[in-house]
Amino acid sequence: MAGIYIHIPFCKQKCNYCNFHFSTKKDNVEELVSGMIIELDQRKSYLKTKKIDSIYFGGGTPSIIDVKHIISIIEKIYSLYEVKKSAEITMEFNPDDIKKEKLNILRTAGINRLSIGIQSFENKDLIFMNRSHNAAEAINSIQLAKECGFDNISIDLIYGVPNQTESIWEKNLQQMFDLQIDHFSAYALTVEPNTKLNYLIKKKKIKPLSESKSENHFKILQEISSEIGYKQYEISNFCRKDKFALHNTSYWEDKIYLGIGPSAHSYNGESRRWNISNNLKYITFINSGEKYFDEEILSINQKYNEYTLTSLRTIWGVSLDYLENNFDKMITSHFKKNSRKWIENENAILENNSLKLTNKGMLFADAISSDLFII
Repeated sequence: MAGIYIHIPFCKQKCNYCNFHFSTKKDNVEELVSGMIIELDQRKSYLKTKKIDSIYFGGGTPSIIDVKHIISIIEKIYSLYEVKKSAEITMEFNPDDIKKEKLNILRTAGINRLSIGIQSFENKDLIFMNRSHNAAEAINSIQLAKECGFDNISIDLIYGVPNQTESIWEKNLQQMFDLQIDHFSAYALTVEPNTKLNYLIKKKKIKPLSESKSENHFKILQEISSEIGYKQYEISNFCRKDKFALHNTSYWEDKIYLGIGPSAHSYNGESRRWNISNNLKYITFINSGEKYFDEEILSINQKYNEYTLTSLRTIWGVSLDYLENNFDKMITSHFKKNSRKWIENENAILENNSLKLTNKGMLFADAISSDLFII
């Protein structure tokens, strides 16, 4: 089985923290979607299987383009691949784009899961982030999606926002729990280059939340969500009723996927490929037959590093059986040796022959992964 990711690179406005590839100008949507259809045709043999169990429309903001474009892409995928009847087909939405008519059309077209970019239920946070919706729209969007028959809904939340107190963060979480959300992703606000947030911090116009306070937000997140019955199956992802995000889980489980559109990444088990991060060049190059992507063949060490990095973030951890079956003794020996100290200081445990992070260790996931890498 494999997944397909569709990158829709358009947004209404730029959030202060975002450095993803997108454009606020939509004058070439038709040409870009046509280019994606061409790319789907050109790359139909990229995946080692014709069977697809997940499709994900991300961005950017897929919900701001006309539904006819989403439908044309879905129809093209179905014409090229065998899509499982139970396939997870997700579309990202901004709360202010959720309208009854649009949801009904997309649900009929096959979209069966929504990922709503709430980020916060507090107006002060939303204004700071420069989001295009307010708190009331955030709540209403979830209620309307449920009324339209969507029972597989995920939302995004951000913690560690400047001036965000623990009580405000707890209030955010409680609002989500009250809305009976079965899956959510919670991310620490990070300062990325080429963002307004980075500029404001450098100019000392705002002060970022301290690392210790952000860590406290994470601990609160873990404690409260666990008490209510959510499973933290990946550092930033939580669910109940076993409603794991199938598409995103495939990334962490080293499964193959095809990425379509500007800046989209693909992985076929042997190499990684990424498209140019420029809408106009993507359109021009794909129509003229010029190269619109770069590619890297992965070495055995890179494969090990990537498996370790992604697996360690999950509840399933890094399997020693997998390492022994897919890598040589030197790599397995290196992993066992370097993981000992993390087990001894209770940042990780060895369970069912897999190395897994403890709640404490999740705070140091990047450092632990880096220590386990082979450079």
